[in-house]
Amino acid sequence: MSVFDFTLRLALAHVLGAIIGIERQWRQKSAGLRTNTLVSTGAAAFILLSLSLTGSSGDPSRVASQIVTGIGFLGAGVIMKDGMSVQGLNTAATIWCSAAVGSLAGVGLPIQAIVLTAAVVLTHLLLRPLGNRLSKFTFTPSEDTQTEYLFTIKCKQEVENHIRVLLMQYLGNDDRLLLRSLTSSDNGDPSNAIIAAEIKTLSPQEVLIEKVASRLTIERDVTKVSWEVTGQQTDV
Repeated sequence: MSVFDFTLRLALAHVLGAIIGIERQWRQKSAGLRTNTLVSTGAAAFILLSLSLTGSSGDPSRVASQIVTGIGFLGAGVIMKDGMSVQGLNTAATIWCSAAVGSLAGVGLPIQAIVLTAAVVLTHLLLRPLGNRLSKFTFTPSEDTQTEYLFTIKCKQEVENHIRVLLMQYLGNDDRLLLRSLTSSDNGDPSNAIIAAEIKTLSPQEVLIEKVASRLTIERDVTKVSWEVTGQQTDV
């Protein structure tokens, strides 16, 4: 491969990565102009390295598969979990696409690289308003979908009765929550009590369950509050 061809492909990957990065920088995302430009350029460089070392007898697809793996680790670094919500998935997906753009440019498919770049940018520009509109609509799950939760509270033995009463009050004040069972044990430590409540709802109520958990967490001598989905059944 000539130096001119190498430079041309690398420059194309650089420019296309910058185009994607400009939109991300404008949206004030964590991975913006420089990140997407470097990802695209780096992916192209690895492809070009493979082609330069092996020539026509090489297999750049093997290098491309390793690029996909490496970008997976990079994308995981921008994904953050905040409570029950996850942020950064769009940014991680964009980084992944930038690597694909660089790979296409590096392997010598400029038209395909340009088409992919346009698709990525248009996805952010056109589908973002549509996504915001759809988010305003509340989806109501079918009333035939029953969900079961296991609610666990660890507290001191002295406040066990108080916590049991609070839990029953919180659950009893909402018709969407049905308390099926309420048990207590010390798990081998008489100074502590572990309260387990089985709750059934006619539709998923994760937000409501989390709200109850947050209220109990701030109670005195409560050391741990957790919950999990133990079953889900849909009546057809």
